[in-house]
Amino acid sequence: MDDFRFVIITGMSGAGKTNFMQKLEDMGYYCVDNLPPILIARFADLCWKSTSNTRHVAVVTDIRGGSFFDALPQALKELEKRGIPHEVVFLEASDEALVRRYMETRRQHPLAKTMRIQDGIEQERKILAGVRAQADIIIDTTTMKTEDLKEHLNNRFGIDNHKKEMQITVFSFGFKYGIPIDADTVLDVRFLPNPFYVEKYKYWTGRVKEVGDYISAAPVTGEFLTKLYDFMDFMVEQFKESGKTQFTIAVGCTGGMHRSVFVTEKLGNHLKEKYGHVNIEHRDLHRNHVEHDAVDEQEG
Repeated sequence: MDDFRFVIITGMSGAGKTNFMQKLEDMGYYCVDNLPPILIARFADLCWKSTSNTRHVAVVTDIRGGSFFDALPQALKELEKRGIPHEVVFLEASDEALVRRYMETRRQHPLAKTMRIQDGIEQERKILAGVRAQADIIIDTTTMKTEDLKEHLNNRFGIDNHKKEMQITVFSFGFKYGIPIDADTVLDVRFLPNPFYVEKYKYWTGRVKEVGDYISAAPVTGEFLTKLYDFMDFMVEQFKESGKTQFTIAVGCTGGMHRSVFVTEKLGNHLKEKYGHVNIEHRDLHRNHVEHDAVDEQEG
């Protein structure tokens, strides 16, 4: 159970607790927002004793819970009593920053329904003084940028890369069916030899060996793949280092049947050898008239 982490996020309203939680969720934590303190010890105990993969957990609890929030000090004592490892993170910001954020978002401070925002902030600081004193980590987000927060989270709460691998997806598409909007990187391979203009290969996909051999016969193909593998390896490593949890690569040709399919298969298999599981998909293959595909041979 040495790898178990239970993070309790609390602090000032408007200080960025939701953003903090979402970043942890992207890193692989199981997150629960606005959990009443009275349930924290029971929930932590359930996660701690679980045999599932839920070993990194984060919960947000704050004054939105009203009178329930008063039970937080007792919940922390209960965690200590049960010997459940936990960390309390307290987020805060200057009064000026908090007022500005509320003014920009036009949201209402939880304690300022019948008073000025400034008065609500002052009252909240008094209520949270005891909790702040018990915090393991205090983070001031007044001038903190998103990149700074991500770096801080990776350094303090990062999950071992062997336990949280980045999800890589490579998929082919046809430009005539539209450029995908859900890709991190889009590659255009329309400069490669097009089997569509060879009568025999016109309705064969890029997964058929003969079609792949035709595309590979051009010197530019080998040169391109060598450079592509090197570039994509570099990209994956940089994104992993920055804490990115998903990387999607789209490879396009005119119809999404020959060249993009061929390159997607080659690149996907290359990345599989280096990084393990990789999703390989072909978005527009079904839109084409297909008479021969490598999948047909495997099923036959």
